[in-house]
Amino acid sequence: MGNYVNPGNHGFSEIRNDIYVDKTGLIRLINQTINTPRRLTCISRPRRFGKSFAAQMLCAYYDKTCDSATLFDDLAIAGDPQYLKHRNQYDVIYLDMTGVIGEASMTGLVPYIQRNVVQELIEQYPALNVAEGFSATLANAAEAAGNKFIMIIDEWDAPIREAKEHPDLQRKYLEFLRSLFKNSGMTSKIFAAAYMTGILPIKKDGSQSAISDFWEYSMIKPRQFGTYVGFTEEEVKTLCENYGGDFERMKQWYDGYSFRDFPSVYNPNSVIKALLNHDFDSYWTQTSAAESLMGYINLDFDGLGRTVAELIGGGDVPIDTNGFANDLVTFRDRNDVLTLLIHLGYLAYDEETKNVHIPNEEIRLEFAKAIRQVKRNDTIRRVRESDQLIIDTIHRKEGAVAAQIEKIHEEEAPLYYNNEQALRSVIKRAYFSYGDEYLMFEELPAGSGYADIVYLPKKRSKLPALVVELKWNQSADGAIAQIKNRRYLEAVKGYGGEILLVGISYDRDAPAGERKHQCRIERYEEQR
Repeated sequence: MGNYVNPGNHGFSEIRNDIYVDKTGLIRLINQTINTPRRLTCISRPRRFGKSFAAQMLCAYYDKTCDSATLFDDLAIAGDPQYLKHRNQYDVIYLDMTGVIGEASMTGLVPYIQRNVVQELIEQYPALNVAEGFSATLANAAEAAGNKFIMIIDEWDAPIREAKEHPDLQRKYLEFLRSLFKNSGMTSKIFAAAYMTGILPIKKDGSQSAISDFWEYSMIKPRQFGTYVGFTEEEVKTLCENYGGDFERMKQWYDGYSFRDFPSVYNPNSVIKALLNHDFDSYWTQTSAAESLMGYINLDFDGLGRTVAELIGGGDVPIDTNGFANDLVTFRDRNDVLTLLIHLGYLAYDEETKNVHIPNEEIRLEFAKAIRQVKRNDTIRRVRESDQLIIDTIHRKEGAVAAQIEKIHEEEAPLYYNNEQALRSVIKRAYFSYGDEYLMFEELPAGSGYADIVYLPKKRSKLPALVVELKWNQSADGAIAQIKNRRYLEAVKGYGGEILLVGISYDRDAPAGERKHQCRIERYEEQR
């Protein structure tokens, strides 16, 4: 058992000793690629989404120097017809690139890997013919072993992120990977399969991928690997039942990622920590070493400040993900910034609508904190205006509230003057700094209908709840009446604190610049 060659199964054994969700179906997908033209797989996921757990699981399954039957016989993969054919049948080369960087300097990274892997191969195969080139030595080792290698690279992009200001070091590392995986003849001699995982998709070299033979599965297009990005809704329900978790709060805090065929995917690290700690918090972002969110949303691109305000307000924003360079420094426009935030897990992407949104309360808290550190003048103005709007609403300054919402509404394209859905988008943007004190709910079932927007104070907040009803071509008084008549107050039944009814309306048919908004605010004290 070595550090880089055949590392054994102890890592996965420890994982099985804790709260565990069976994700061994991933092994079946990798088995299907063995000794085929699809042998090279690259999975990109945010930090704390189980990448290293998956890598250690694959090591335990394929490593021929250990017997992992007791770790897998009770899991889903054991029912697969190919289970025994591949279990513990290969030499494994395992590189945890964050660990390698900790042992070697960036300038000496590639020679360090080559030297240590060859040394461990010699220990296992003393008669190994060490060739001049690293790939040729691996080919000789595969022949000596009588089997090809399974190569697993965890955090493959760590050198790209670490050397983000040093393209020469990035190039040397990419050339190393290219030497292993770009030579189809040599690659097929050495590797039965290769599995790489990281945060970023494979770095592009000019207009082409530097390692184009890999089949890539990212947060934008996970395809059949979507169920292995995180925990599915059924898996989280089962965990909550088994460990006494509050499923509805779990969904609010850690759901929000969705993929084709998998509409609800949860952050796995945060779900587990919430269960173990019996507390809901922003666990992923507290421990993540991802680049500062504030640094990215502070970049000087037209429309970025407005876009962030809409996202924090709970809106969906269109995005073009094409052209992203798959690094942390090459940004052409706001689309590239938003695309990076998808890969970092700060935004969730809808493949059908081509929109992004903030996925859940955990991430919304991070945006709310970061936005107050941004130095852009337009962003500072938007934060101040939103904060003031909340204050004016609480103090029932109807004229000031109507004027600010009218201002935000006038900033929208003319198409936004067409229905209540458009007005709801404006309201969310206007109140976008709500996250410090409130949780927001849209179209919340209540009484005999759905409350348009409800801002419910967090437990520590002393602010009143806001039940907001929106109308166009009707009066604000009519909006207040609808809240009462349709019993929308049932949406905050049991809240026990002060409640404000907020009715907002405007005249859709008035000429641009004359669409006056109305606001009525009434206080309602819930009967106890």
